[in-house]
Amino acid sequence: MFLKCLFFSKIQAYFLDENGQTRTVGNYSSLRNRTRHGVADSAFQRPAEFKSPRKRPAASRPTPRLTGRSSRTRRQQSRYSRLTSSASAAARWRARAAEKMSPTPPLFSLPEARTRFTKSTREALNNKNIKPLLNTFSQLPGSENEKKCTLDQAFRGVLEEEIINHSSCENVLAIISLAIGGVTEGICTASTPFVLLGDVLDCLPLDQCDTIFTFVEKNVATWKSNTFYSAGKNYLLRMCNDLLRRLSKSQNTVFCGRIQLFLARLFPLSEKSGLNLQSQFNLENVTVFNTNEQESTLGQKHTEDREEGMDVEEGEMGDDEAPTTCSIPIDYNLYRKFWSLQDYFRNPVQCYEKISWKTFLKYSEEVLAVFKSYKLDDTQASRKKMEELKAGGEHVYFAKFLTSEKLMDLQLSDSNFRRHILLQYLILFQYLKGQVKFKSSNYVLTDEQSLWIEDTTKSVYQLLSENPPDGERFSKMVEHILNTEENWNSWKNEGCPSFVKERTSDTKPTRVARKRTAPEDFLGKGPNRKILMGNEELTRLWNLCPDNMEACKSETREYMPTLEEFFEEAIEQADPENMVENEYKAVNNSNYGWRALRLLARRSPHFFQPTNQQFKSLPEYLENMVIKLAKELPPPSEEIKTGEDEDEEDNDALLKENESPDVRRDKPVTGEQIEVFANKLGEQWKILAPYLEMKDSEIRQIECDSEDMKMRAKQLLVAWQDQEGVHATPENLMNALNKSGLSDLAESLTNDNETNS
Repeated sequence: MFLKCLFFSKIQAYFLDENGQTRTVGNYSSLRNRTRHGVADSAFQRPAEFKSPRKRPAASRPTPRLTGRSSRTRRQQSRYSRLTSSASAAARWRARAAEKMSPTPPLFSLPEARTRFTKSTREALNNKNIKPLLNTFSQLPGSENEKKCTLDQAFRGVLEEEIINHSSCENVLAIISLAIGGVTEGICTASTPFVLLGDVLDCLPLDQCDTIFTFVEKNVATWKSNTFYSAGKNYLLRMCNDLLRRLSKSQNTVFCGRIQLFLARLFPLSEKSGLNLQSQFNLENVTVFNTNEQESTLGQKHTEDREEGMDVEEGEMGDDEAPTTCSIPIDYNLYRKFWSLQDYFRNPVQCYEKISWKTFLKYSEEVLAVFKSYKLDDTQASRKKMEELKAGGEHVYFAKFLTSEKLMDLQLSDSNFRRHILLQYLILFQYLKGQVKFKSSNYVLTDEQSLWIEDTTKSVYQLLSENPPDGERFSKMVEHILNTEENWNSWKNEGCPSFVKERTSDTKPTRVARKRTAPEDFLGKGPNRKILMGNEELTRLWNLCPDNMEACKSETREYMPTLEEFFEEAIEQADPENMVENEYKAVNNSNYGWRALRLLARRSPHFFQPTNQQFKSLPEYLENMVIKLAKELPPPSEEIKTGEDEDEEDNDALLKENESPDVRRDKPVTGEQIEVFANKLGEQWKILAPYLEMKDSEIRQIECDSEDMKMRAKQLLVAWQDQEGVHATPENLMNALNKSGLSDLAESLTNDNETNS
């Protein structure tokens, strides 16, 4: 035989030739592939006796025997038949399932949907009705998101064509109105109208933007609704800011103001994007004026030119107005100092520097002296302005100043110009005195600066009240606005909490709880009946007071000591005559210091007062407070009373009875005396207030707190009592009454004191 033996390994296939030599055919897989596809190797030829005979018909084919090789073939055939039968079964099952399933829906086509939506938008624009869009939206296949996005593109495409064709603003606004209706009907996204508005305002000129923005202003209620607000607030803010960048602050002031008012109406008051939380200043607002004295035209040369009849520039004075002769000599120094103050108004932080403060103080005194020496009256106002005021016409003015030297004398004669400057002073003073959260800790005024600011504030209010027209009314209005501004500052210091308090919605119905009957409702009826609690001690405690709440409010349950009792020992130790060493003082005890701080926070008015004095340690601070309290509190009695000193108490009572009226006058007034005297004082309280050393701000605060004259008089006397302390005696009150010309009230007060004694 040609092939004696054939065997395989994992990698190579070998056979023996007729000479008994081993020959390599190749790996098993390559050999198998070659033989499977009928490719014969030159080194391996299948012998003739191994070739399969021709296939005979199935009827004449003999039945295979179950020998070794035939049995393996049969297993392969059975396995193939099983696979064939399972595949055919799966095919039959898929065919039956396909017959039962419904036909596949048509797919969404973007070009077709966009074309149909564009056509429907044109039709809706011509008919001024949104029904064509609703019909097209319901007929098109696809999901809602796909159709909404396609309709948004169609809106932008139609709007683009209208802008390119220079259509009127009415067509543009009609498209935006269709988009608003589409959002309401739920066929387009909520941000579509805002995107369209942004496209329009970016492409149109400013004169047409005014018309478009009028539409935006009218629909502010729509933008604030729940459907549009969350989706469009950022778009509207960005749109308004882009529009403000295009507008001129000097020429388009009205349009800029409308945009700012719209934003104020759109966003809530607590919206932090519209608040200056860090109290930053507009440092870019620089007032430019002539800083070169050699180029100045003020002085003698300017006066000669005016005398020769210099032509008046257009816009400086009206046709019917004659130039006002100014009695103040205006030179370059006054001009430079006057306009240099604008830099301090622009950046008030400079006032905390010593050198800058001295410069500001010097310039301010000279400018205010000019305002005081040259006062305006109603006759100096022009006839044209007076006619406008009588007719109720609008008086438009701008906050950006003209710093020409030729206008200096006219500006000093203008009442509105003076109001601007004086109002800037008041705003600056309020910032310097106010408590701002983001202000640096180094920005603290000295006592001298605070006194100067307080005095200057009074003089500025006086100048405002003297400035025509309606100066006094304007002054009170400004004061009221600045007081409101303090509340605004405190609100910002607290982190701008929301003014809206949301109510908790109770979805579940509340069950009516059955109240348990209290023992006092069915026990102890009558004056002499006790409520028996089952225990002798509990019964005694329960029946101590018929009303438990009144028992809790009793004065005997007040465990907080008074300032006199708690600091009595510390005051004695602080006296140098007692010669107590520092280490033995009570203020050095940490427990005592902690309790002292709590008591001062509750009972002492000095705890929350600002001070420029810095303390290094708690004992040092407490020692300072003890010295202050020692001056205000009455001196402690030298003799300590005991329960056995009854004779001394009787002697004290006799001394009080035989006390002279002069001694009684030295005692502080009581609450009953204030109540009685306030009813008699009534409307005359304002006459007495200056003689009790009350400040104008305190008088105005009393007027704002109450409209009842008796209540105002009582508040005045209480404030005077708090201010004077132990010196608030009837004697001092009678002296103030005599100085104010209220002698009859002084006599009645004297008679009341004698009657009470």
